[in-house]
Amino acid sequence: MKRSSSLGFTLIEVLVALAIVSIALMAGSQATTALTRNAMRQSDIFLAQLCAENELIKLRLAKQMPAVGESTQTCDQAAEHFSVTLSGQATPNPNFVRVVAQVFQGNTPLLQLSTVMGRY
Repeated sequence: MKRSSSLGFTLIEVLVALAIVSIALMAGSQATTALTRNAMRQSDIFLAQLCAENELIKLRLAKQMPAVGESTQTCDQAAEHFSVTLSGQATPNPNFVRVVAQVFQGNTPLLQLSTVMGRY
C-alpha cells in the first residue's frame, strides 16, 4: 500500500509556529514598554533639572549669602508639578555655603544638584 504525501502542516507544527510567534511578540512588547518608560523618566529628569537650576540661579541673582537651613519651593514645568528642597549647609570656610537642591515629584526623589556659593 502506498502512502500519499501530504503538502499541508500537522497540528503540532502549527502550534509550535504559533508559540514561536507569540514569544517573539511578547519580547517586542516588553522592549517597547521599557523604551516608553525610559523616555518618560528622561523627560521628568530633564524638567526636574530645569527646576533645580532655576532655584540655584535665583540664589545667585539674590547677591547675598544663602542661609543655612532648608526651604521648599514648588515648581511647575510642562504641566508637571515638582517640589524643590534647598538645603544650605555650613562649610569649614565661613565665606562659603554648600547648597543642595533636591527635586521631588510627589514623594519620589528625581534629582539632586549641589553647588558652593560664596559672599559677593
